Amino acid sequence: MQKLPKWADVGLIPAINLALALIVSGLVVSLIGQDPFEALAIMVRGAVGSTYGWGYTLYYATNFVFTGLAVAIAFHAKLFNIGGEGQAQLGSLGVALVCLAVPWPHWTLALPSAIVGGALFGAAWAAIPGYLQAKRGSHIVITTIMFNFIASALLVYLLVGALKAPGMAPETVRFPEGARLPSAQEILAVVGIPFSRTPLNISFLVALIACWGVWLLLWRMRLGYEIRAFGHSEPAARYAGISPLRITMLTMLISGALAGLMGINAVMGEQERLLQDNVLGAGFVGIAVALMGRSHPVGVLLAAILFGALYQGGAELEFETSVPREMVVVIQALVILFTGALDGMVRGPLEKSFLRFRNKPKPGVPAE
Repeated sequence: MQKLPKWADVGLIPAINLALALIVSGLVVSLIGQDPFEALAIMVRGAVGSTYGWGYTLYYATNFVFTGLAVAIAFHAKLFNIGGEGQAQLGSLGVALVCLAVPWPHWTLALPSAIVGGALFGAAWAAIPGYLQAKRGSHIVITTIMFNFIASALLVYLLVGALKAPGMAPETVRFPEGARLPSAQEILAVVGIPFSRTPLNISFLVALIACWGVWLLLWRMRLGYEIRAFGHSEPAARYAGISPLRITMLTMLISGALAGLMGINAVMGEQERLLQDNVLGAGFVGIAVALMGRSHPVGVLLAAILFGALYQGGAELEFETSVPREMVVVIQALVILFTGALDGMVRGPLEKSFLRFRNKPKPGVPAE
């Protein structure tokens, strides 16, 4: 039986955790000789105070939506998939191979094909740890961590070898013009809305569709019910005829596919070529996004926007003040710490408070 109301679990606790993280961050900023209120104002203004800030915030959020959904759907099956980094890198490889394979005449043809390519490569990379977990009992955390490093090494090997473009940089040639995705500036200009030039592109709409698709899968489809039932109780799921091998494999395939879709935004949407380091830690941020979003697609979307704002606001803070980049990383780490590892520090007292409130006798009603 749930001790906290749903609204408190998904709204109040994350809000308190975020407030605590910001308070501690403010104390750290003040210790290095900066005004914490001014620093917060710069971050907020830099992240959401202009179309330029919003463009970068939502661009980063798009990456985090894909990796956050990947972690969230695995959480529902009690699978701790922390291999989003490697799965996103392999998904980026799949996107790049699709874009380079054909002289695409228009992005409307290239985008669906790249989605399939990124999803297939990401799913294939997640399938191996999934199989090892289901058939051999190998712990999913260990195998997914190892596969992150293998994916990185494989990408380096290809970019300094078979896929390397002429020149010194370890990268592919640029994708054909027909594979270039329209930016938010170009899309909004059609309806007369001015918008700054930023990396934000149509991949953001793909991320929103992915959120809706995950919600539909988990709460409106039989497979989603089986995934959640398996996560709540494996023995009960076995008794109901749900195959652990099938659910583990399908969940990891879907999780890897979602992480692989990040390549649409990072590689096809912004870089327009495959670089050596194109994920930039988004796979690990997805873990915090899923935790803060309570593994619900709407929560993942909101948490992804928050972390996107932290990334963009942090960049503006570093540019306008003497606060080092490492301080921005500390702020992000504190948010992750309070929303993840220290979640129980807030949850426990709140549960006791709600329990006392419920058991408090009403006026005129004798206590039991």
